Order: sequence, then structure tokens, then C-alpha cells
Amino acid sequence: MNSSTPLSSHDPGPAVEDSAKKNPGSSQTPQTCTVTDIATEADFTSHTSSLPSTTLQVVYFHAPWAAPCRQMSAVLSALASTYTVETPPTVVFLTINAEEVSEVSEAYEVTQVPYIVLQKDGKTLDTISGGDASQVRSAVEKHAGKAQGNPGKLGLPPAQKVTKPIPTEPLDQSHSEGDTNGDTTGSTKNLSAYAPDSSDPATAPQYSSGEKNDATKEELHERLSELVKAAPVMLFMKGTPSAPQCGFSRQTVSVLREHGVRYGFFNILADDEVRQGLKEFAEWPTFPQVWVGGELVGGLDILKEEFENDAEFLKDYSVSGKGGPAGAKQQATPA
Repeated sequence: MNSSTPLSSHDPGPAVEDSAKKNPGSSQTPQTCTVTDIATEADFTSHTSSLPSTTLQVVYFHAPWAAPCRQMSAVLSALASTYTVETPPTVVFLTINAEEVSEVSEAYEVTQVPYIVLQKDGKTLDTISGGDASQVRSAVEKHAGKAQGNPGKLGLPPAQKVTKPIPTEPLDQSHSEGDTNGDTTGSTKNLSAYAPDSSDPATAPQYSSGEKNDATKEELHERLSELVKAAPVMLFMKGTPSAPQCGFSRQTVSVLREHGVRYGFFNILADDEVRQGLKEFAEWPTFPQVWVGGELVGGLDILKEEFENDAEFLKDYSVSGKGGPAGAKQQATPA
């Protein structure tokens, strides 16, 4: 996501300039690294593009409501303080609210928090899902070298040598409403086994069994062309309306409900063939996706824009009262 073009000494960029200001001379006490809060996609691009290709970027995705994130935030602040600011930077620590800066989260396919990406020169070196401080320290030291400070004095555990399952929180707030369907105790990969339970209405049942089919590209596209028309309005999301498994899916469900729209849904986490195939079929790389009459509308941002620009948008598919998933028979009937 950042340029590998060497930076000119006349135009070092904001991140390098910050480091230079913090470490103007060797005679002064070395300044330690801090965690930089990223508020927008433009802010993220500005920071990462200004860094040399040799700089390790520790990108931390969090959500303020997730309990594990409170501990991880403290851990990263302590870990950052064990590294000194250098010019050019050896390592930088960036923190991003996964739901507020949705464009960046989508690009990294963040579905659970805490989630940490270690990257250099635009290439991902390592990812860590969960709140295990020793694993985070181990990964950072592996790619940035051992810290010059004393991590032990700051309460950081020894670096972990063996990877083990660690707890995470799904990137949504449905748990606060007493609805926590799905696995939230393992890594993000565990979500691939998630499927709707009996409390969720069936959605295009002949397509959503979750079984892996070794179909040809033509067969998959034929399947997808029918699936996107399984209901007049189809939502391809992570999880189900009653248990969204990412913040963007949760927000999309809320928008459709707010406007009284009846829709069919498909849990892409239960069928990886659909999840991967639909990206190419739709020429749209992220989820959720909203389809109307077999035509792609787009993701959450476009859906919001459509409603803002046209109060009558999707009125033909709205019902009195709150919107939500349509009945199984309606959803399974191609438009």
C-alpha cells in the first residue's frame, strides 16, 4: 500500500519528518517510539507512503467496545516505548479504529479485533489475531530486532516461541445485545466454519449448504448468477443479520432495517467458494455486497449514498414497519 520508491532527502514525508524532530541530535536523550492514531484513510496513506521500504509498520486494528483491545492498546504502547526513534525510522506503530476507518479495514479483511498486521514495503509479513502480548512481542522482535529498552520492566511477557489459539472479539457489537452466535474464541480463520443456525431464516437453501464444490469457473459463475437473483434484494455479508461477523455487515443490516427493506442474505463465511468467486464475478473485491434485481449496487458506503441522494431508493422493496430478512420461500425464488 506504500510506494517502494526511495524518498528524496528534500521531501522525506510526514512520518520521517516527525522522527527527525523527535531525534535531532545524538547528544540528547534518545526519544522512544509512540503509537500514532490514524483517523482517516488519507491519513493512513500519507503515513505509510512517506516511509522508506525498510521501515517495519505495525498496524493495529481495534474497536473501543472490545475488551481485549483495551489490554492490547496498553501492550503496544509499552512495546513501542522500548524502541528508539531513528532517522529513517526502523519501526512505526499505527493504531486504527477498525469501524471508523472502514476503507482500510476492508482492504486488510479485518473481521475480528484485536488484529495486528506487520508489513514492510507494502508487503504483509505477519498477522496476529487476538490479545496475546507475548505473541505480539515475538512477531515485532522477529522483524524489527530486539528492543533496546527493557520490556520486562514494563510488564511485557517474554516473547512467545510457539503460536497458540488466542481469544478475539468479532468486529461487531451484537454481543452486547445478548446475541453471540458464531465462534469468537479462535482466530479469524475459525469463522470459515460459521453457518446460520435455526434462529435465522433460510436463505437460498439450495445454494447455501456450505459444502465445498469443485466446480469449474463456468459452473461457479452460473451458480452465482442465480444466487444474486435469489431474492429481489440480496445481501452478501459476513455472518447473518442476527449475528453479523463484521462491523460493515452489521451497519449494512441496520441501514436496510432502518429503511424497511426486505432482503435475502447469504453468509459468505459459510461458503468460501462463493466468497472468493463473487469477488471476480462482481468485479468488487470487498464485502458486504448489496444486489438488486441481479445487479450489483455496491457496499456499505454506496448504499448509504444511494439513500442520501434518493429518498425513494429501494422503496419498491420496502414494507411497513422494520425491514429485515425475507421469508425463506421468497428468498429462494430467483427474480
